[in-house]
Amino acid sequence: MRLITLSILITLFTFTTQGQKLQQQQDLDSVVITSTRIELPFKENSRTISIITSDDIKKSATNNIADLLQQVAGIDVRRRGTDGSQADLYIRGGSFDQTLLLIDGMKLEDAQTGHHTLNMALPLEVIERIEIIKGPAARVFGQNAFTGAINIVTKNSIDDSVSIGIEAGSYGQKNADITVGSNQENASHIIHVSRNTSEGYRYNTDYDNQSYFIKSTFNKNKLPISFIANYQERNFGANGFYASPTAKDQYEETQTSLIGLSTEIKKEKLTLKPRIYWRRNQDMYLFIRDNPPAYRNLHQTNKIGAEVNASYRSKLGITGFGVDLSQTFISSNNLGQHDRFMTNVFLEHRFSLFNESLSITPGVALSYFTDFKFHAFPGIDLGYKINDVLQVYGNIGYTYRIPTYTDLYYSSPTELGNDSLEPEEAVSEELGIKLHLNKFRFTGAFFNRDSKKLIDYVKNTATDPWQATNIAKLNTIGFEANTSYSFIADRFNQNIQLGYTFLEEDLKDVATNFSRYSINSLKHQFTASFKSQFIKNLSQTIAYRYAERTAGESYNVYDASINYTFKALNFSIMANNIFNADYTETNLVPAIKGNVLFGLKYSFK
Repeated sequence: MRLITLSILITLFTFTTQGQKLQQQQDLDSVVITSTRIELPFKENSRTISIITSDDIKKSATNNIADLLQQVAGIDVRRRGTDGSQADLYIRGGSFDQTLLLIDGMKLEDAQTGHHTLNMALPLEVIERIEIIKGPAARVFGQNAFTGAINIVTKNSIDDSVSIGIEAGSYGQKNADITVGSNQENASHIIHVSRNTSEGYRYNTDYDNQSYFIKSTFNKNKLPISFIANYQERNFGANGFYASPTAKDQYEETQTSLIGLSTEIKKEKLTLKPRIYWRRNQDMYLFIRDNPPAYRNLHQTNKIGAEVNASYRSKLGITGFGVDLSQTFISSNNLGQHDRFMTNVFLEHRFSLFNESLSITPGVALSYFTDFKFHAFPGIDLGYKINDVLQVYGNIGYTYRIPTYTDLYYSSPTELGNDSLEPEEAVSEELGIKLHLNKFRFTGAFFNRDSKKLIDYVKNTATDPWQATNIAKLNTIGFEANTSYSFIADRFNQNIQLGYTFLEEDLKDVATNFSRYSINSLKHQFTASFKSQFIKNLSQTIAYRYAERTAGESYNVYDASINYTFKALNFSIMANNIFNADYTETNLVPAIKGNVLFGLKYSFK
């Protein structure tokens, strides 16, 4: 920690007076946020939005999305396995069922359980950026965006090339991937295939993960048609992942696929974005790996969706509107056979007043579910631009989540669903500030969320099974701050990022002794990274995380990476948890200790 602090202080003292503009800053300002219904440049949004750029990804000292998102303040990724085999995604203290994941705007919630949210985590090589929207502004997506939403934006094209990569490291890790890019005048294609395996960092934590990705864009110069297909397979030992930590012989296999087709129609004032998609997930779970008949679950879920998003510019401002239709099916030996039809209609309008200094964006999303009827998500966003570099904003909105099929129907010796569950509800507020200078950025936000009927798994004694229950009330308040300082040292770009989140939860009117998910959030979370380069072709990153949970556990984790590029060859070293921090993120599953991964990548052009 002292080494990182000293490096930061020396760097700030030495280079604060430099006045050169940085390409990274310029690129970020020009990014148009696609995870909001009304598309606006990053600097004009009146919402808490974070962007992880492709350059950030390259220098992150990670090789999968689960580890990458751990470096973002306000996000809690509770990992059970390595390489993202099984990880749950939380935003600002919400549960893993309360966060919505999108890929290129397609909503990928799983009707069975939010445990499968990150099953669709794409390989980092095909990601252009990741947009993270937190708080009440995420309400425009409707169901599941209870605390926030994450939109993974894939690359539109890669220059004609073939890239082959291999990695090897601790605990028998062996990774291999190939990425092919073809960028023609009127069409582009991206193909990626990868396989990651490991013997496991302890008994029964081995894994074999495979990924297949295709994206093609046709008719680029007229009416572009984009096709995307992705398949992720994860087979892993699940020592203590579920049930109790003593259940050491569990095993799981998941297969998740996505097929989507979309286009964009642009007129002078009107933009239409229609898309159709199909998401499928299969989950096979064994309580005893070598004895399948003892206890086996097999779940299959399918979601077929179609939507049209539109925006219209007029003298009165920008109007966003659209409709989203989806049909969900589940077939399970435990949960039964169920289906659900959902309709979501949204409307919002952005008013710009006082020479565009003040923006007011009221909106509402209306949803209908065949099993939970009608619900509305009203809200409003306010933003005031004090000058070219300083902006204040505020949001308030109503959010909602219907129970998953696991919440409703699951039954096992350690867990019981509840078919009488009611939907979760919350009113969220936020007040924030954004400061964007040439080299320095700061965002800060106070937030409050009053939740009712919160669904949690609770029990009164240690031997009781976990029972899905609507908790009466939960108040969540907090503060979040992020800073980024970029500068040039000896012709090379350098970047320092700091983030902090404080969270306070007040659970009321609950007469229970044990709570499984909701009340072990990150009370204090601090993130820091220093991405630097001082020698041609050689760059390095140091990343640090401090976490303190409401249950009292705290830990410090340090990661580092080095990348060396020589012509078409790239050599990398990644070291994670280099000081062997001893901690758990969920279900008393010990985190992996110090490990190293060596990588070699070669590109043919």
